[in-house]
Amino acid sequence: MVPEVRARFGRFGVWHMGAPSPELAQVLERLGYGALWVGGSPAGDLRAVEDLLDATTTLTLATGIVNVWDTDAGEVARSFDRIESRHPGRFVLGVGIGHREANREYRSPFETLSSYVDSLRASGVPADRLVLAALGSRALRLAAERSAGAHPYFVPIEHTRGARDVVGPTALLAPEHKVVVDPDPERARAVARRLVTGYSRLANYRNNLRRLGWSEEDLAAVSDELVDALVAHGSPDDVARRLAGHLDAGADHVALHLLTHEGEDPLDTYTLLAGALGLSRG
Repeated sequence: MVPEVRARFGRFGVWHMGAPSPELAQVLERLGYGALWVGGSPAGDLRAVEDLLDATTTLTLATGIVNVWDTDAGEVARSFDRIESRHPGRFVLGVGIGHREANREYRSPFETLSSYVDSLRASGVPADRLVLAALGSRALRLAAERSAGAHPYFVPIEHTRGARDVVGPTALLAPEHKVVVDPDPERARAVARRLVTGYSRLANYRNNLRRLGWSEEDLAAVSDELVDALVAHGSPDDVARRLAGHLDAGADHVALHLLTHEGEDPLDTYTLLAGALGLSRG
């Protein structure tokens, strides 16, 4: 499956909180990014994804991720069928369990995710068009066995190395990684730390970082070392080298999540990064 997946996603894509404008999607496509991940628990009707597919021609769209607590699997499968009929082969459905802190119904997360995948597959969503948010070994194995693979979020490169060992050689491994383009480490960390602080308080991410060996002191203080592991920063070339570290560790695709300074034009930054990443422009 890996060659087909790599061809669909390319080496680098963009993870965006919520649906970006169609105009931004068109620019990312022209710059050579292989995929656009619509993050922040997009609605299960997938209308936002459909609008972006309508505005582009070759860009792969993926969800990162549809929350299993928010929409019945049957409804999501029907939305998938609608999109597939209009844009065959261009959409990959990412689903995940979300966060205990945000879902009052949260219970038996592994069993709930597994059952949701069963329902999607029974409703006609093919395995090679489905990916799962996965951090720990059980979820990673489920992703490898029942879908195209895993889309880990908020992970350092060391997680990718271990995740590849768990999912095996043929499953997709497509981590998200945050970036700040700024050569000044203190300015870059100031932007990065705000987000890292919030995410590191969520139980699933915090537990994952503990499994990877990060100390309570690092987590409590949101240390520079923790920020640097989770957010690539520096010049465009510096960021590109850090993102390539995921590929060296076994990832097939890296979804960069751009964090910007106030007043920074993301289009300019995406353009600089596309050049540093060696993406081909149409």
